[in-house]
Formats: sequence, structure tokens, C-alpha cells
Amino acid sequence: MTLLSVRAPRAEAVTLCLFEGDTETRVPMAREGEDWTADAPAPGTRYGLRAHGTWAPEHGLWFDPAKLLVDPRAVELDRPFAYSPALSAYGVDTAALVPRAVMPGALPDMPRAPPRFRRGGLIYEVNVRGLTMLHAQIPEARRGTVAALAHPAVLAHLEKLHVSAVELMPITAWIDERHLPPLGLRNAWGYNPVVPMALDPRLCPGGVAELRETVAALHARGIGVILDLVFNHTGESDVLGPVLSLRGLDNAAYAHAPDGTLINDTGCGNTLDFANPAVRALVLDSLRHFVRHCGVDGFRFDLATIMARGPGFAADAPIFAEIAADPWLADRVLIAEPWDIGPGGYQLGRFPANWLEWNDRYRDDVRRFWRGDAAIGVLAQRIAGSSAIFGMDCRSVNFLAAHDGFTLADTLAYRERHNHANGEDNRDGHGENFSWNNGVEGPTADPAVLARRTALARAMLGTLFVSAGTIQLTAGDEFGRSQRGNNNAYAQDNAVTWIDWERRDRALEDHVAALAAWRAARDLSQFPEDGTWTALDGGALDAARWEGPATPGFVWQAGKEAARPTGLRIDRAAPEAGPLEDVLEDGGPGSGSGEVPA
Repeated sequence: MTLLSVRAPRAEAVTLCLFEGDTETRVPMAREGEDWTADAPAPGTRYGLRAHGTWAPEHGLWFDPAKLLVDPRAVELDRPFAYSPALSAYGVDTAALVPRAVMPGALPDMPRAPPRFRRGGLIYEVNVRGLTMLHAQIPEARRGTVAALAHPAVLAHLEKLHVSAVELMPITAWIDERHLPPLGLRNAWGYNPVVPMALDPRLCPGGVAELRETVAALHARGIGVILDLVFNHTGESDVLGPVLSLRGLDNAAYAHAPDGTLINDTGCGNTLDFANPAVRALVLDSLRHFVRHCGVDGFRFDLATIMARGPGFAADAPIFAEIAADPWLADRVLIAEPWDIGPGGYQLGRFPANWLEWNDRYRDDVRRFWRGDAAIGVLAQRIAGSSAIFGMDCRSVNFLAAHDGFTLADTLAYRERHNHANGEDNRDGHGENFSWNNGVEGPTADPAVLARRTALARAMLGTLFVSAGTIQLTAGDEFGRSQRGNNNAYAQDNAVTWIDWERRDRALEDHVAALAAWRAARDLSQFPEDGTWTALDGGALDAARWEGPATPGFVWQAGKEAARPTGLRIDRAAPEAGPLEDVLEDGGPGSGSGEVPA
């Protein structure tokens, strides 16, 4: 008989709760060391857990048998999480409020295969719901789901952009932050998970099979799948937060200060403790699950510095070696968001050599250059792969915009954030975005302002597509998606974050497709060592020109030893011409003209 096991080392008793409709049958579990076991329910059975013990939050004990708890290793839930104050109230039964885990049957292993991704390619960051909710060609019942990504219209768009891999913003089950329901808002991004393996029924109603089939459809088109996973905290939040899973079973999974208070290096109320082997084991099991049973190609780790804390950051943290030694994980694409808000939290360039890293320095410096307040030397460093940060092994993930912050279009249309719809008096979100409005704050009919914004968007996109390293484009930035100046739209599950396919800028989309085709024909995983840099007038670039704020740009041309003698031209004074000049003699994009094809 297969056993169901759950870790709860300080519990006095743990009960397995089996549900048939609303009827609950309780089965005592047996202690085995720090774990509790019982015969596993039959596949398809809905179940939960109750843990008995002391309720003393001030001492890190949240045992309350009135709280139905979700198995931390659940892979399927029968309903989404929904916030209620009752989830935090001692002695209030929550069986009617908490999802039940669904016991899985045997999950087939996927064939082992190398990741469908190459360094230097294009990662397309996708909010599954936002991408598909307004897409007229997708059947209405399928919109907003993982399955919608396998629709022919979506696949055709990804192929048009030569996407190497889609990076799916969190699709595991999350709960709304407690301040959102009273405001009539709900979480639109998913960065507030509860259990790490269970897919959210709103996004993936078909469970593991739906994700596996969608991955297969993308793989058939040569497109990899990267999951954006949140292992830095859970939606159980701070001491006033809900009791849903780990908090009620094994609160020691969360990092605590010497006085017992929760460490909050994430800004979300709690921090998972990666110095705890049990936490790392849960994370490793989660990663293996998505590779073995769904076939995903890799992972992007939100606030990844947390994974190397114990409590301080360590470049040789155990989790790195454990992933590298795992036969299912060692060859996967691994991408760090290399910062958190804790002490010493900014760790760009310090992750292992086989990891890629989000490079916010690239985003900020490219914006600053085209805004007019960064020297060409700074931009050249970013285009060439940020070797001062990463060395000659280019691990940079270059991006102009991401899910958090302004969209690319809004970077050129808003000087200030406009987050009033979030209900936080416009205090949330980044204060400094290195954005500029080109003369008018927000929408305008002024043709001169619109032309300037369009030219700059093309210039910035051209800069991205000629840059060494891996590049990332957030869905919709290729055709001018706006969030109306909201640079923290996590709570806007509505038209603010839903992509408007009908009114997209098709000319800009075609322009990006041409850039993508140009890049796909070349290996830009590293910047060519053989080449020359000159001023726009053909003269030498001395230190004064490299560092002078008035120098408008430069020309780089590959040397004679290069396999494909290409070049690029950056001219801040004339962005309407486009920053990319392909000097191929075979008549490639922009050959001889300095212009990017429209």
C-alpha cells in the first residue's frame, strides 16, 4: 500500500481528512520521526489535513485542528484559493473555504530530452490570462488558460517573432493578498503561491495533463517552456496572514529572526528558509515534478537571492549544488532574478556559471541612453554583454521592460507612475523608472509626439535585438501594449493587463518580427571578439567621447575574421533611422542604409 506522508515535526497529532462531497471522514495519521503517514487515498480522492498542537503564534506555533490544511506536495486542487479573514481566526473551521487536494494517479515520465532553448535566443514573458483573454480567434471557453497557448493563432504569433522559449508567469495556485478583496481587486500575476506544485485551477483547469499537452504543442514548433516559480515566500503572509498549509504544519519552514519574528526579505510578509534541508527538498521535488511529468525546459526564480540565504547570501549555497547534481535538473535552463529586499539582497552577477540572470542594469542603462542621460560607453557595455558584471561568459538576460514596471510603450509616454487604481494612493510600484513622456503625459493625438515615441520604441527594440546575451520581450511590447501608466499592475485582472489584440500596432509588430528574423540567423550568445568601434563620423573613440554625455552614438563593425561580417549603428540624435545597420553585402535588413525594415 502506498503511503501519504506529511512533515509536521512539532505537531501533537495529524489527521487525514477525506472528502466525498461535503462529507468529511477523518483518519488519524501515524508519526514516523518528523513525518506523519497514512495509507494514501485512491486516485481522484479529495483530501486535506488537520494538525493538532499548540496555538502560540508569538512562538512560531500555529497548530489549530479547526484549520483544513493543503498538503504541501499536492499536485492538483479542486478549486482556487480565496481569501477570507476566517482563515486567520483561531478555532474557526475552514473546511468550506480551503481547496481540497486531489490524489493523483500514476503520472507518466516524459522522455528525457535537452531543453528546447539556446542561449542568445528570445524569451517571451507571458501572463497566460493577460495574453489570451481578448484574443478573438481563441474560443471563449479556452481563453485565459494554459491550453490557449497551444491555439494555432498564438503559436503562429510566437513563430513570427522567432521565440526560443515562452516564460510563463506563475501558474501554480495562489491566493489574493488580504487587502485586495475589500478594494474589489484580485491578484493578476500569481506571485503569491501557497503550495509549490499544484497548478491554479483558474489557469490550468485540466491540471498536469493540460500543462503537459501545451508544452508538447510548443515543443512541436521548436519553442521551449520556462516556468516562473516563486519559492521565496508563500501566500500565508505575515503573522496576521491565513493558515493554509506550511504555517499550520511546519512553520519552521519560514525564516525567523533570533527573537522568533518572521524575517521578511521578500516584502511579502515571510521568507522561506533555504538553510532548512526540508525546504530545499520540497523545492527540488517541485522542480523534478515539472520536468518529469510536464516536460518543461527550465525555470525562472522570483527573488532568487532568497534561495541562497542562510540567512546571508552565499554564492556556494547548497541549493545550487543540489540542482546541479540532479539528473532531471542539471541541464535545465535556470534563470535568477538576482535580488531581494533583504540585507545584501542585490547579487547581480554572483549566481553559478550555468545560470542566466535578469540584468536590470541593461534595462535602466538602455532607457537612460535613449532618454539622453547616459554616455555611449555605458550603452556599449550593455550591448556587448555586460562583461564587467558577468565576465566573458555572457549570462545576461537583457530586457527593456518586464511584468513589473512600465511597459515599453508606457516608458515613452509617462514620466510618473499612475497606480491609483491599485488602491494604495499611488505609493506602490517603482518610483524611478528612467521613463520620459516626450512632451505629453499619457495618451495624445499630437503627431509629432507620437512619431517621436514610435521612433524611440523602434530604436530601443533594435538595441535589444542586437545585444549579446539572451534577450527577453514581455508579451505585447512588440506592438505597443499600454497599462495606462500603471507600473505595478499586479492587482489589475482586467483590461489594464489584458492585451488588446485588435488595436495593436501592426507596423511595430512587423518591425520587431524583422529584427527577430535578423537575430535568429545569428549567434549572439556572446559578443564577437573581433571588431572595431568608431565614432559616427568615422573618427576614433577616445575616453572623452566614450564618456561624454553629448556623444550621440557609435558604429561597431565585425572584423574580417568574423564568420558573418555584421555591424551596428547607434545614433541617439536620429532614432527614427533605427539603431541597427546590417552591413552584410548580401542585402540583408537595412543593408547600407542604416535603417531597419518597417
